[in-house]
Amino acid sequence: MPVVKTTTRPRLVTPIQFKLSIAALAVAGALVGGVVAYSIAPHGEQAAPAAAVDKIATVRLWPARVATLAGDGSSGGEEGAKARFADPFGVVLDRAGNLYVADAGGNNRIRKIAPDGTVSSVAGSTEGYAEGGGAAAAFNTPSGLAIDGAGNLYVADTGNNAIRKITPQGQVSTLAGDGLAGFRDGKGAQAQFNGPLGVAVDAAGVVYVADTYNDRIRRIAPDGTVSTIAGGARPGLADGPAAQSLFDTPCALALTPNGELLIADTQNNALRKLTLGVNGQVSTVAGADKKDRESLLRRPMALAVTHDGVIYVASGGHGAVAQLAPGAEAAALVDVDHPAEPGYGGDGTVRLYAPRGMALAPDGSLYLSDAATFRVHHIAPPRPGQVAAAAPVPAAPVWAQPMLWPVKPQQQVHEVVGLMGEVRGNFDGESRDHFHAGLDVQAAVGAPVLAVAAAKVRDPLPNWAFGGLSEGLAIDSLAYIHMRVGRNAKDEPLDGRFQLLADESGKPGRIRVKRGTRFDSGDTLGTVNRMAHVHLDYSPNGDDLNPLSLPFIGMRDTVAPQIHSIALSDGGGRELQRKQGGRLAVARSLGEVAIAVDAFDLVDGNQARRRLGLYKLGYQVLAADGSPLAGFEQPRVMQQYDRLPRNSEAVKLAYAASSGITVHGSKETRFVYALNNQMLAGRVTPGMWRVADLAPGNYTLRILAADYAGNVATQGRDLAIAVE
Repeated sequence: MPVVKTTTRPRLVTPIQFKLSIAALAVAGALVGGVVAYSIAPHGEQAAPAAAVDKIATVRLWPARVATLAGDGSSGGEEGAKARFADPFGVVLDRAGNLYVADAGGNNRIRKIAPDGTVSSVAGSTEGYAEGGGAAAAFNTPSGLAIDGAGNLYVADTGNNAIRKITPQGQVSTLAGDGLAGFRDGKGAQAQFNGPLGVAVDAAGVVYVADTYNDRIRRIAPDGTVSTIAGGARPGLADGPAAQSLFDTPCALALTPNGELLIADTQNNALRKLTLGVNGQVSTVAGADKKDRESLLRRPMALAVTHDGVIYVASGGHGAVAQLAPGAEAAALVDVDHPAEPGYGGDGTVRLYAPRGMALAPDGSLYLSDAATFRVHHIAPPRPGQVAAAAPVPAAPVWAQPMLWPVKPQQQVHEVVGLMGEVRGNFDGESRDHFHAGLDVQAAVGAPVLAVAAAKVRDPLPNWAFGGLSEGLAIDSLAYIHMRVGRNAKDEPLDGRFQLLADESGKPGRIRVKRGTRFDSGDTLGTVNRMAHVHLDYSPNGDDLNPLSLPFIGMRDTVAPQIHSIALSDGGGRELQRKQGGRLAVARSLGEVAIAVDAFDLVDGNQARRRLGLYKLGYQVLAADGSPLAGFEQPRVMQQYDRLPRNSEAVKLAYAASSGITVHGSKETRFVYALNNQMLAGRVTPGMWRVADLAPGNYTLRILAADYAGNVATQGRDLAIAVE
């Protein structure tokens, strides 16, 4: 069956649709496809009242509000009302309204969020493999969760290659699997799995497993007997009889109202369906082209299905949450608190950072875990009079130890050849295609790329772009890019943590690195490719943060930035050039003007031609006597590159059109900052400098151009102007 491509543009809710949606909501203010029975309230809010009503049709594209249920954006293991998570993945609700969370990372616990929002641990403590009650039990990277009618929890214990069972009393046992990675059917410990991620359970107590790195779907009977019901010996994409079907890294499962099994076939960017029974058939419900980076079905990671067959899917590729109704195309839920606007950094849709698990509440609202921000969210229509609570931006973690470098020698400074926030072009001629997100460290082609810190792989698909210039690997909060992941200079696998998979022709196709894989500092992760440098992205809690905040050993910057030129232009983009008495003439009648500053930075030890971007920019307006005007006693900071917007188009507001470089290489990049536009805390806001507010006379426009170390440009920073 051919793959049906979904729409890449979300359908926005019109005002009329919004009113109809609100009118359709039931007494709890959030009935969108189920029985209103309970609702866990976000911190600081009262839970929605309970009510019993008949099931109604799910509202098409209901307006969504994202509220934080638990977690403050920082990694940790605290419990209670101010809980923290280390790697929240699977989520599931019980009949009493408790939400269970598989919390992996360094916690390796199953957590419970009570209806009042408090968090406690049900089972698990340290990473390991042990049966028993509560903290005596041990898990290794628990992922998917499911719950049966008796309240038993089923856990895809990914790192232990097993399916575990937790009774309502907190007793943990192994339902199937022997702890070793492999593939074998059989009963209980005679069976083997390979990094299972997704689980589902039906009314008869049959457990279904997405055996992720075996690329198969498995069935566990109530007596523990494991059988393979779909998928083959290699990853691929094939529909038809279940025994001949192929999957590629399936990550999540959900049972449909018709008793079929819905599968998030993650690497294939597809939703697949398996009819259960002796003559099982696999078909593709919807999918996306692998080249379509914005498709709503890019890397489907979390699933839920309503009583009337409406599918919710969260993208692990870009974080959107989509609704797929029978007979309709997938469309994204609209975030009522963040409409589409240039400054938001998005398109107005719900966008998490790394959605992993999803649970459908009886009132039709959704619960989702976000592994990147260490939060669990509740997504529901806004209740009348409800005020959105903005989630606080967490501070970046403080590294207690000096940071190693990603190439040898790790305790010696290396040349930095690229900084966060720099403008980058593409190979199609666009000079302002995106922001440079991290830090570039020069290294010879073929040199080993080394881990800078001990960390654990959290993403089920942590590496990308096999054989390409942008090939990379994400480990916890760091991503290492421009290397042959897991391969030496001869393209041979480094060790057993890196599995080399062949393509359909039998040639090397990609490297597979499993979720839960651990690396120590100094471990070899790959070798530098033709880009001749290692790029490091740093994302400790969702957003890309500036890697210069990491205390790299020996890193020094005592060189002040240089300002090449300052230019003003009118609203039509025409540069002002007329002079009056040696000053740039600026007519008050223009009303507003744009400010463009051509500047760059250098750091100690760099080649003179190595132009780098700045960290902080702004301006002051001084009177003729050199004193600052009111409101400009301190420079007005307009751009600061501590974190980046999620919207790549924001680069066109931060930089003027004459900026950038169209290809990667040795050609110098121009950094012409558009200082009339703000870029602060990852949000870009368009603007202009209002010269109409100035009285006629002589002024000085003084530019603030600073690097991360605090060095400030003192030469070329002043532009003398005459306001007419």
